[in-house]
Amino acid sequence: MVILACIDGSDQSPKVIDTAITHARRWDADLSVIHVFQPPVTLYALDMGMALELDDLEESEREGVWERVSGLLDESGLPWTRIDRRGYPVAEITAAAEEIGADLIVIGCRGRGNLASLVLGSTSHGVIQHAPCDVLVVRG
Repeated sequence: MVILACIDGSDQSPKVIDTAITHARRWDADLSVIHVFQPPVTLYALDMGMALELDDLEESEREGVWERVSGLLDESGLPWTRIDRRGYPVAEITAAAEEIGADLIVIGCRGRGNLASLVLGSTSHGVIQHAPCDVLVVRG
């Protein structure tokens, strides 16, 4: 069995990791953890001179995201694989799940509510709709 856990740097990421570790132990599964950096939409409209600043922004975000969960993962004693992507989270998560042959995706749900989800979109909902495997949504 292969589990893909999704983290985003929110307060829910450690809970997602705890849940993924529990299931990985239960099923003696391989564990991969993915973070997808989604560039701010406003940066797409700017010229290519912003590329270096975007790279710095991405690196800074990644450091913070992985810092929150690396200790939990390392302390678990389970082998795990880090996956970093850039792009639209739903597409990148589902593509990574297909590539690694995931049997389960573990993802958080921020619980923004109907209006905010309509305006901002819901990564967990999009993953549920497009995933090549089962999805476990960890509530906040």
